[in-house]
Amino acid sequence: METQLSPNTSKPKKIKLDFKDSKYATGRRKRSIAKVWMKKGSGIIYVNGKIMNEYFKRPVHQIIVLRPLELSDVATAYDVRASVKGGGLSGQAGAIIHGISRALVLHDSDLKTALKKEKLTTRDSRVVERKKYGRKKARRSFQFSKR
Repeated sequence: METQLSPNTSKPKKIKLDFKDSKYATGRRKRSIAKVWMKKGSGIIYVNGKIMNEYFKRPVHQIIVLRPLELSDVATAYDVRASVKGGGLSGQAGAIIHGISRALVLHDSDLKTALKKEKLTTRDSRVVERKKYGRKKARRSFQFSKR
């Protein structure tokens, strides 16, 4: 849902985003899970109801999210709605990439080889290593004192 200020009042008015006849895919990265709906459109990307530039302020994240669309030369051909939760902004951007790539493959299976070559269709399985007992962090131990 997109919010706009109505002309008569100062309260934001919710606009319902229509994503009927769209393809759905799930993307994951670190602790983040993104639900992505994609349909033919003009190239607008919504993340949690906001336009992508408002949600991801850093240009690095914006470039990362657009990467699968630019690799397949369809940056202005599809509208994307993503609902993402968990993790930080980098993990969320990675989850959206994964979801967009999978949705693109559902729309056009010819794109699979190009996206797979760039490793965008596979889930990045790297996660934070757990902390072990008797240590300060996952691998860092306490300072050794000889005397």
